[in-house]
Amino acid sequence: MANIVYFDLETQKSAAEVGGWDKKRDMKMSVGVTYNTGDGQYRIFSEDQVADLVKQLTRADKVIGFNIVNFDYEVLHGYTPLDLHATPTLDLMVDLEQKLGHRVSLDAVAKSTLNAPKIADGLQALKWWKEGRLMEIAEYCCFDVKITKELHEYGKQFGEVSFVDRVGQKRTVKVKW
Repeated sequence: MANIVYFDLETQKSAAEVGGWDKKRDMKMSVGVTYNTGDGQYRIFSEDQVADLVKQLTRADKVIGFNIVNFDYEVLHGYTPLDLHATPTLDLMVDLEQKLGHRVSLDAVAKSTLNAPKIADGLQALKWWKEGRLMEIAEYCCFDVKITKELHEYGKQFGEVSFVDRVGQKRTVKVKW
């Protein structure tokens, strides 16, 4: 069985606070979470454990996440000289965007496919960071990793996922995950 690592992170700062989306490295990680199929364990990483997080990601047979190629990896590049883009990766958002021609949110796909809405969002996680509420960030991040894992497994099993489009219509998209 392949060692798949599902992954998500939250940041300490917003794009506005660091001077724009082109400065993701400066946003700094608040909390990172993985689920490793090799041992069936969730792991929570604080900023001072980022080297351990990078090690787990680079040793995975495949890393799976939602918007990790253009966001999470870019944040982590502020901590490591390693090119995380060289890691075998399936970014569910990138795959869906290529098929649909536009981006969809994890919340839109999770609600429609799994009837599992997200429990918070990145702006809430930033607020929690400023308030020192790391456990709330970790819980939220764990939940996003779990949703991503279940969404991937659903798409792999059924060959499709669904989402609600901008006009409120439920749409289905074929996937080969």
